Amino acid sequence: MQLKTRKRLSLLVLMLGMPAYVVLAVTLVNWMDARFGRQPIWIELAIYVVLGILWILPLKRVFRGVGRGE
Repeated sequence: MQLKTRKRLSLLVLMLGMPAYVVLAVTLVNWMDARFGRQPIWIELAIYVVLGILWILPLKRVFRGVGRGE
C-alpha cells in the first residue's frame, strides 16, 4: 500500500472508526453492568485497556510509517 493511501486511510480510521469503537466499548461495558451487575473498578479498567489494545492489532499495517516523510 502506498504512503499516500495509508495516510488517508489512517485519517479515516481515526476520524470515523475510533469514535465508533469507543461507543462500542462503552456500550459493551454498560451491557455487562446491566447483565452481571457493577464490576469492581479494576476489572472495568482491565476491560478498557484490553479493548484499547485490540482495536489497533488489525490496523497496525495501516499506521506503520505514516508519520515519516516521503
